[in-house]
Amino acid sequence: MWSVVIPTYNRLPILQKCLKALESQDFTQPYEIVVVDDGSTDSTVEFLQSSTHEFPHVRLFQQNHEGAAIARNTGIDLAKGDTIVFIDSDLVVTPIFLSAHAKALAVSDRAFTYGRVINTSNFEDPTSEHIKIQDISTAFFATGNVAISKHWLLEAGKFDTSFRQYGWEDLELGVRLKNLGLKLIKCPDAVGYHWHPAFTIDQLPRLVDVEAQRGRMGVVFYQKHPTWQVRLMIQMTWLHILLWGGLSLGGLLNERSLRPLLKWLIDQGKPQLALEIARIFLNWYNVKGVYAAYREFVQNQ
Repeated sequence: MWSVVIPTYNRLPILQKCLKALESQDFTQPYEIVVVDDGSTDSTVEFLQSSTHEFPHVRLFQQNHEGAAIARNTGIDLAKGDTIVFIDSDLVVTPIFLSAHAKALAVSDRAFTYGRVINTSNFEDPTSEHIKIQDISTAFFATGNVAISKHWLLEAGKFDTSFRQYGWEDLELGVRLKNLGLKLIKCPDAVGYHWHPAFTIDQLPRLVDVEAQRGRMGVVFYQKHPTWQVRLMIQMTWLHILLWGGLSLGGLLNERSLRPLLKWLIDQGKPQLALEIARIFLNWYNVKGVYAAYREFVQNQ
């Protein structure tokens, strides 16, 4: 038995595509889809409760809005499968997704498989997107598209629930899995298309807030694993201060000063280019956020 664990929060339109793709798997082994609703305020729960005939593999569970780490742990605890597949609820997979993971995972039990994630803003046909340089990931363990034996998750202690905001809970678990001697097996045939809406100016406040959260959770990550490697991952080095501080001119290039340029690029049909430019000051906010959180941690100590 395999269990696909999907935490979700207010993503019903793309979740429907996600679940339809999972119901259409060319997979001979029994599997279930464990959807953990993290307190959605849209009609996610009502839709799934009334659509059991359309999604026979789905088992729905509900919790208060407590974050992805707790939702994934709930999925692990309730999963019937010996193998857990983690994906996000905005991921649309191909028909051979599960069989590709199974074939790669059969090589070794002391390993997990990591599939390919291709980002797209094409809601109507997400699987038509081609892979890009930005889609290449160097992460050891990331829950966007990964398959692992359940017993390794339990032995590692599952996800750390002190990660209550955005970021790092999966990579922190990856450090513990690596310490157990697990190996990463790349599985490029297990493709998932990660949908997100095309960049707009209205998204900037949320993106700025996400970087602040990522900075705070980065310090939680570093507290648990105070290594140079983690410092590099969370951008808490002088290199990142010089890089993003320099590129943003010390913060002079920000969401206010660059707003006219970003809006012009979006109007020209180049939202992805606008987003890449916005990442300059967003990364600077992240660096400032991680150092501010670290100073607060030191003061509290």
